[in-house]
Amino acid sequence: MSYDAPFAGLKVIDLSQGIAGPYAGMLLAQHGAQVIKVEGPGDGDWSRVLGVRYGDHSAFSIVGNLGKRAVGIDLKHDEGKAVLWRLLAGADVFIEGFRPGVIKRLGFDYEAVSAREPGIIYLSISGFGQSGPLIGRPAMDPVLQAFTGLTGENHGEDGIPHRVPVIPIDMSTALFAFQGLSAALYARRNESRGRYLDASLMQAAAGLQAIRMMSSYLEGGTVRPGGVPQGIFKTADGWMSITAIHDREWLALCSALAQPELAADPRFATPTLRYENEAVLLPILRAIIEPQSTASLSERLSASGLLFEQVNRYGEFLKEPQVVETGAIAWLSQPGLDRKVPIANLPGMGRFEDGSARATSPRVGQDTAAVLGEHGYSAAEIDGLAARGVIDVGL
Repeated sequence: MSYDAPFAGLKVIDLSQGIAGPYAGMLLAQHGAQVIKVEGPGDGDWSRVLGVRYGDHSAFSIVGNLGKRAVGIDLKHDEGKAVLWRLLAGADVFIEGFRPGVIKRLGFDYEAVSAREPGIIYLSISGFGQSGPLIGRPAMDPVLQAFTGLTGENHGEDGIPHRVPVIPIDMSTALFAFQGLSAALYARRNESRGRYLDASLMQAAAGLQAIRMMSSYLEGGTVRPGGVPQGIFKTADGWMSITAIHDREWLALCSALAQPELAADPRFATPTLRYENEAVLLPILRAIIEPQSTASLSERLSASGLLFEQVNRYGEFLKEPQVVETGAIAWLSQPGLDRKVPIANLPGMGRFEDGSARATSPRVGQDTAAVLGEHGYSAAEIDGLAARGVIDVGL
């Protein structure tokens, strides 16, 4: 155990699919745990076929499985279940992300697993939770964005609700789940048994939106902005985010835009007046800003100490000098891809090293033979299981 690998020596069995559970498991792997990803033969985890597919991978499966070892097992076979039970021997963490009730039908619910491994920390990830009228509904990030109010809050001046495309619900679920696992593993040092953890996308979505949700409740459903002006403004060659809430910032913005008459306009003299006259103020600002270049505006707004930034696309962000200088992004080789891909280095951790196990996401069944061999299976037994379709050895 060390700061570089605080979870070294821990064994994790990860049956989850998609991104919420796998990303939580990936974080355990990045902190030193041995994470064995168990997925069905063939295509494996359904995240591997989301969007564009690159061999055994998609962008989702690469990010969600860095540093893991992949084992292919068909859990419809009794022999496959027996293999999983052997892998579970001595495990510290078990992660599953099936719809509620499925894992029990497979025979690996918390009661069954903890009966054999009483110290295990068992994490279930679901869409709506383990009880309630929506327990059986299929759920993915867009569904929970709509259900929890995020889509309704994310609308522009056109008033049309929009989904946020960066799967914030899945990612926040993973982060909350990893936090819960880490705390449980820390507490387990003084406990005689493990425990069951329940993490749902719905819970995580509510936690992610805690401030906005409370503000909406207290303010009768319409959240007052933190100040005016703030928002996205079109420039001559792009878009820019500008925020000038306090009087000092407002006056600095007027100065940077060479608009002394706007600073002196009594309709905009205080934060309250600017808020009350937002419908008048924003069109004035847009007409002033739109003819100007992003570079010219950036230079003047920066000199004035204002909160602003040009609206980047990902390709532009990856080339930003600040990103390059700080090493925020690692460029990593992955199986099935003909070029390196950008993956964010994790905050508070060492940088990924290209080609290392920690920085590589496994193919379906890539490590089946090796892992089963470490768990007492002979080469002949492994060959037999593969021949009967019980396991996938990734050939």
